[in-house]
Amino acid sequence: MQPGIHIETVVDGLAFAEAPRWHDDMLWFSDFYTRKVTRLRMGGEPETVCEVAGQPSGLGWLPDGRMLVVSMSDRRLLRLDNDGLNTVADLSSILPHHCNDMVVDHRGRAYIGNFGFDLLNRAPVQSTVLMMVDTDGSVRQVADDLLFPNGCVITPDHATLIVAETFGKRLTAFDIADDGTLSRRRVWAALGDASPDGICLDAEGAIWVASPPTSEFLRVREGGAILDRIAVPEQAIACALGGPERRTLFMVTGRVSGEQRALAERTGRIQAMRVQVPGAGLP
Repeated sequence: MQPGIHIETVVDGLAFAEAPRWHDDMLWFSDFYTRKVTRLRMGGEPETVCEVAGQPSGLGWLPDGRMLVVSMSDRRLLRLDNDGLNTVADLSSILPHHCNDMVVDHRGRAYIGNFGFDLLNRAPVQSTVLMMVDTDGSVRQVADDLLFPNGCVITPDHATLIVAETFGKRLTAFDIADDGTLSRRRVWAALGDASPDGICLDAEGAIWVASPPTSEFLRVREGGAILDRIAVPEQAIACALGGPERRTLFMVTGRVSGEQRALAERTGRIQAMRVQVPGAGLP
């Protein structure tokens, strides 16, 4: 990391924040255990957008501006309408454990990851699938044999989806067909000791990666070269590029733990620093 960098705290006292997004000139994020989706205009106060009883995670927006949110524990994709949250798709009969992060493409198709095993009760790691919810609410499996598919990004040309395999310690890329299906799977970057959680893409095609077990944010080039490294005191959970010119890196940190401990300790926070390369494509 370049010397003299300034990092400031944007918001703290969170239980366990995830899925930061820069949208409509505001920072949006989920807090699992308070069950709130929050947005924050820079210099303003946090505002609750909605409450999700099944714990909110991944966020995204349809072309018409309506927000989509993943409901983790009951494994549903919800849409925020004028009358409140409505179910777009129910994945509970397909996926045995929690859903997590998501990316929504320019047509409104949602790609949703999931745990694949009972993480909180320390079950053995098992591979799982990546699901796509189409614009009509139909659900399709678009990839399998993934080790905890988590944060996702789509390149600005809409041609490539890159997913963080948390327990695979890698970023994995796919070509996106016109109908949304994925093909030509390849390792975009192997990350060594780092385990990717939330990720975001910049204008030079590099990816910022949050790595909880190593408590750092990494800027990674395709092939695995580490271009930048930011160490943080708590675990690095997720990140987004936003702010003026999308040159602010928002870094979500906290401590992976159960609900009672997270609500008691409130270690979650979001910090910000200016970077040289702006964000690109979808968050």
